[in-house]
Amino acid sequence: MYMVCQANSGYHHGTHMGSSMRRFMCLFVLFCVWSCAVLAQDRPYGRSMVITDRGIVATSHVLASQAGAQILAKGGSAMDAAIAANAVLGVTEPMMNGIGGDLFLLYWDAKSGKLYGLNASGWAPKNLTIDFLKKQGITVMPEDGIHSVTVPGAVDGWEKAHQRFGRLPWKTLFTPAIFYAEHGYAVPEIIHDFWGIGQNKLKQTDEAQRLFLLHGKIPEVGEMFSNPDLARTLRLIAEKGSQAFYRGEIAQDILKTSSALGGTMQADDLAEFSSEWVEPISVDYRGWKVYELPPNGQGMAALEMLNVMATSQPDTDGPQGATELHKKIEAMKLAYADLYRYDADPRFSHVPVKGLLSPAYAAQRAALIDPAKANCTPASGAPAKSDTTYLAVVDTEGNIASLIQSVYDYFGSGVAVTGRGFLLQDRGGLFVLDPSHPNALAPRKRPFHTIIPAFMEHGDLHAGFGIMGGSNQPLAHAQFVSNVVDYGMNIQAALSAPRFTIRDTGEPIKCTIVIESRIASEVQGQLRQKGHDLVVRKEYSAFMGRGQAVLHNSKTGTNFGASDPRADGSAEPEPIPMR
Repeated sequence: MYMVCQANSGYHHGTHMGSSMRRFMCLFVLFCVWSCAVLAQDRPYGRSMVITDRGIVATSHVLASQAGAQILAKGGSAMDAAIAANAVLGVTEPMMNGIGGDLFLLYWDAKSGKLYGLNASGWAPKNLTIDFLKKQGITVMPEDGIHSVTVPGAVDGWEKAHQRFGRLPWKTLFTPAIFYAEHGYAVPEIIHDFWGIGQNKLKQTDEAQRLFLLHGKIPEVGEMFSNPDLARTLRLIAEKGSQAFYRGEIAQDILKTSSALGGTMQADDLAEFSSEWVEPISVDYRGWKVYELPPNGQGMAALEMLNVMATSQPDTDGPQGATELHKKIEAMKLAYADLYRYDADPRFSHVPVKGLLSPAYAAQRAALIDPAKANCTPASGAPAKSDTTYLAVVDTEGNIASLIQSVYDYFGSGVAVTGRGFLLQDRGGLFVLDPSHPNALAPRKRPFHTIIPAFMEHGDLHAGFGIMGGSNQPLAHAQFVSNVVDYGMNIQAALSAPRFTIRDTGEPIKCTIVIESRIASEVQGQLRQKGHDLVVRKEYSAFMGRGQAVLHNSKTGTNFGASDPRADGSAEPEPIPMR
């Protein structure tokens, strides 16, 4: 109808057309215009995309989005804006991310057309071994506390990315974060809820309670929260770079905190760490090329899931129909079974990525899907050998930063570095203590990682996207890609659309699936008949992950931004310079 309206609204009447015919055509044109307006306004998602020929920053917190947009207005690159926004998020979402965590990045350089990948995930201390833990009477990898701590990689990742793609001075990037840490910010709704969920973790140390439980309780919605200790720490990083964190004053305080709690971190564990530039992995999904980072992250599961989905056509009943949802759920189970069997640090274990992502293997796995019945015991295959914050930035030139950063579980390890205002991550909790497993704990080894940034492109269209939430991420990525490619949604509609996810328990994937109540009740009934055990959440549940996306059209130079309504954030356009 949209194309019909366009065609008729441009119709030129002939000079010999009768008055009745002219009246008819005018009425027809008005009807078409009215119909177009209804179609544009009557939609299943609440927010419009941000559309501009300037840059856009999309994050889960408005203040971080604004900070990044201001950096763009100062002449900063997408990378500069991403670092500035990420630093603010470390202040405003302390349970999700911060300088005590890790970072992964995909960066598309518009001029060269090349996509770069950065793995800034830290390794286990050299003295944190399976034997050491066994001597402490520990038989299962701790999920919090000092023995779950691995070296934080984020600050080194920021610096390496800035050295390669930054334009503004390093020090400038931290001005907004230092301001909010020092002067405070009003706590928003969803972050308040996450604060409540994670508050018991803060009892790990007196320092964590002092920093994040004001008067012994979490801040209220709208209450001002500041962190002067973190402001001082960020100033050191701004002035001295990553050396302050890995070799200088901050490193000394990390080591003192670790030692006081019986931890194994040594000076050289920090000083010798370096993040790594890596080659992204990809698959072709119905003409779109979709990219993720290679292991130790879980991006390969999103790509395997898409490969399995691609073996059949999208269902005509739409993305929220029972047939399509069943196919995606079953594809997810097969991909996750392989993920948990094979994913690990490739410097220590062979991960058969090429085999897992081959079309032949996808066909083999897809043949296991029963269209009428849920598989509650999915097993890994045998391929041929060969809590978190995400943000997306596009600048005026079309460069795209797809960045994800995290301290892992709510408030990480619960261990706050004394006097420094930040928590250490608990990524070590994802190791296993079975020496025969690819992801077994070992000195200087990086654990299996849940956080994954993504990128996709087709012709002149290039998009950076990500959706947070532990094990939710690969399946959420695949749903987003399908919404765009299979069902023609724009990036905001694709983010807002109802999703399913799994309970992030660390246990094998079975038949319990979490969905949003916007999935029609008759569809829920059909899924239950197939054997799916459904847990129904509210219409927009943060348990589905909080996503962001930007898209650049390299032919027109137009940028598009989207921010998930399941978060407190926004997609903010680059403001015009004020003179």
